[in-house]
Amino acid sequence: MFPALQEFVNERALAYLDNASTTQKPQPVIDAIVRGYSRSANVHRGVYAWSAAATMAHEGVRARVAAWLGAQPNELIFTAGTTDGLNLACHGLRNLVRTGDRILISALEHHANLVPWQWLCGERGAELRVLPIDGAGRVRRAAFESELRHHPPRILAISHMSNALGSILPVAWMAERARSVGAKVIVDGAQAVAHLPVDVGALGCDAYAFSAHKMFGPDGVGVFWARSELLDEMQPFRRGGDMIESVSFQDTVVAPAPAKFEAGTPPIAGILGLGAAVDFVDGLDREGIAEHESRLLERTRSGLERIPGVRVIGDGEDQGPVVSFIVDGVHPHDVGTVLDREGVAVRAGHHCAEPLMDALKLEGGTVRASFALYNRLEEVERLLGAVERARSLFA
Repeated sequence: MFPALQEFVNERALAYLDNASTTQKPQPVIDAIVRGYSRSANVHRGVYAWSAAATMAHEGVRARVAAWLGAQPNELIFTAGTTDGLNLACHGLRNLVRTGDRILISALEHHANLVPWQWLCGERGAELRVLPIDGAGRVRRAAFESELRHHPPRILAISHMSNALGSILPVAWMAERARSVGAKVIVDGAQAVAHLPVDVGALGCDAYAFSAHKMFGPDGVGVFWARSELLDEMQPFRRGGDMIESVSFQDTVVAPAPAKFEAGTPPIAGILGLGAAVDFVDGLDREGIAEHESRLLERTRSGLERIPGVRVIGDGEDQGPVVSFIVDGVHPHDVGTVLDREGVAVRAGHHCAEPLMDALKLEGGTVRASFALYNRLEEVERLLGAVERARSLFA
């Protein structure tokens, strides 16, 4: 089902534990991409049979993904990924932000949900405010309520699940509270979509962004969903072909969403792969997979906590299948290198969340093991054994 997982690394069977970075692709997704490239035709442009078929398939994926999110097709924009979607939100909402406004994020955010808002604050004279977290990696609810009372934001931008610690934020509660004071709520869903059911209506947010490659789909493709009324307010991020109603040398009339945010030729084969990935995920026993990933998480945490000199970051509550840890006196990159020699692939460093690592006083970052449905308890045991050997090697 997953061809890459048959590979060997350093003469050992691969234990791929870097799923928070990107997931491996199942054969149905690979097949969908190959079909897309086997007969190339552009979408929304041609009247000939191949182009018409490509357009129908393309829009079929839009409708499929929208239904999966509990949304309408005209609310769903195809992007190059989560980062692209968050930049689209940032640029699209820039005219709603005035001098003295506030944009609120959490200390858990990936750079993709920090840097664009930081830029927008600088450009518009707004203030970027950061929700603190406790030692377990959870947002402080009292601090959030205080922000809403004393510094109501124009925009709240938060992750559904932290990429660095796996912390799951109470998005529905936060969205309800933030929208009650007039804030627009933008959610980075990159880490959540492969592990949690996502219903944008139930979450109560205004916009939600994610990447296909985090949920067994192709690279360079993502989704940005937003309420239709918000899309009407937003300015296009890019301009060019296929996002217009009409063009003259004197003026251009922009098309309504979703077209106005999709200038140029899209990644047509990749979007077919996205559709196949949604079909794949939707066909899974989500509760069974969640239980399996929870067992992997619990065994990893308990095993690491028994190793002298190893510290797990966070307490494991409200956590997705991500474990960050440090080995006393050993740089995370060195631990990651030792694990790689034993065929165990993990992430080491700041995980594109450098301010979070600074807040936790973790100068070199952490070692991160992150799991997906195809990982096995046997791979967790290999990880634990390799960490033991890395600790002893540098003792």
